[in-house]
Amino acid sequence: MSTEELSPRESMEFDVVIVGAGPSGLGAAIRLKQLNPELSVVVVEKGSEVGAHILSGAVMDPVALDKLIPDWREDADCPLKTEVKDDRFYWFTETNAIKLPNFIMPPLMNNHHCYIGSLGRLCRWLAGKAEALGVEIYPGFAATEVLYDDKGAVRGIATGDMGVAKDGSHKASFTRGMELVGKYTLFAEGARGSLTKQLVAKFSLDANSQPPKFGIGLKEVWQIDPSKHQKGLVQHAVGWPLKNDTGGGLFFYHYDENLVSIGFVVHLNYDDPYLSPFDEFQRVKMHPAVRSVLEGGKRLAYGARAITEGGYQSVPRLSFPGGALIGCAAGFVNVPRIKGVHNAMGSGMLAAEHVHAALGAGRTNDELVEYENAWRSSAVGKDLYPVRNAKPLLSKFGTFFGAGLGIFDMWCNTLFGVSLFGTQSHAKPDRKTLDPAKVHAPITASKPDGKLTFDRLSSVFLSNTNHEEDQPVHLKVADMNLQKTSEHDVYAGPSNRYCPAGVYEWVEETSGPRYVINAQNCVHCKTCDIKDPNGNITWVPPEGGGGPNYEAM
Repeated sequence: MSTEELSPRESMEFDVVIVGAGPSGLGAAIRLKQLNPELSVVVVEKGSEVGAHILSGAVMDPVALDKLIPDWREDADCPLKTEVKDDRFYWFTETNAIKLPNFIMPPLMNNHHCYIGSLGRLCRWLAGKAEALGVEIYPGFAATEVLYDDKGAVRGIATGDMGVAKDGSHKASFTRGMELVGKYTLFAEGARGSLTKQLVAKFSLDANSQPPKFGIGLKEVWQIDPSKHQKGLVQHAVGWPLKNDTGGGLFFYHYDENLVSIGFVVHLNYDDPYLSPFDEFQRVKMHPAVRSVLEGGKRLAYGARAITEGGYQSVPRLSFPGGALIGCAAGFVNVPRIKGVHNAMGSGMLAAEHVHAALGAGRTNDELVEYENAWRSSAVGKDLYPVRNAKPLLSKFGTFFGAGLGIFDMWCNTLFGVSLFGTQSHAKPDRKTLDPAKVHAPITASKPDGKLTFDRLSSVFLSNTNHEEDQPVHLKVADMNLQKTSEHDVYAGPSNRYCPAGVYEWVEETSGPRYVINAQNCVHCKTCDIKDPNGNITWVPPEGGGGPNYEAM
């Protein structure tokens, strides 16, 4: 069936359309209904259910949640139960964990007022609160197209068609997508959102900001021996196994009943094409300080996700005709704190307040310049500004000196409100940082033991990832010849290593190497969309409901 033969999409009209049921989208939806219960608000979510695609550490600063739902601590159904009791920082060598004294850390690094838990479960709880207020939430529907009016303003989104075969033909189950039209549309897609990328390009939202920067976060949830569990313990470590010029580190959180959340972050501006973040994550679990805790335990879950790391300098213009960016779509993660939930939720609430004011004034589909003008002086901006140099200092001076300079800079901002470094810039996009393979040596990964360390496929199995097999590949390679002559021949095929799910393979055949894309394995981390050295891979949403199905990440 050709495009011309497609039946028109059904259309539904709302006051506000929100793309993404994460903390920013749900925070915005709840705040809108608190301000005006009569507003019609819809949230569309590509995951099979709310929380299915949510992954975070997660040690959460409750500052935004306290404002949104002040009595959340008294709600027996709220999944945040574990308050931080012990906060430790380490420098790892291969065999030792050197504890850093807490007094050298600026107050903003203190986690004692925070809570440990599952962000996915928190979002499910927030979704219940939103629905109780009258918000409509549609999980399993991927927003695949931005809709514009005749003046070029955003008027809503369209969800993807369902039941399209890999060859583009329509299966018996074919269902046309829907148009969700709003007076304002808020994009809360998370890091590297596919529609957000289009909006940034169309409206030149990044004209006055630094390049976006990213990391990849890999996480596992373990159930450990009760005798080793220290409920409320938060540990962060930098150093081994990463080289000094590669940013990243370990997080290790004890929460709930004998659960630990262990994860590894690698900054995606690394230069070694042979580096595999997944294998480095498996390797760090062999460190004595980590291994001793995990031994005898059981791995329950695995997942991976891109993290926005550009901070204050990289936040693009947030408003455009008809809508705005909120949450990690805009890039509000506080990198040294490894926290973004509070800022995501706070930005959603801030945008909701300005949408409410605009609607109250009879405005529709214009630019929410008030939101753009307000965020820097809001709690979100005040959280990001003092740490704005942490990431660029790490990138320029390496982990050892960069972390020290970053701590010094944060103290200067805390005590005196100024920085001796001014505002540092980010050098270049992450995709442009790889060296040719010839200047590096291959890295041999240890064979997984199946007890503490694992391979990619068994890990993907734990993520409950599922895609309809007969559908168009959602990982678009623009120029397959370029992938061979550059990604393979110059950079030795780094997609095989930076992908944490075994999606990409170079298969050597008699006729030459063949690029294989195992799209069904994709956990939607979007690292390929960020790190491909030529920007040759574009991640687009697969059929709604596809991807990981995280239960408690």
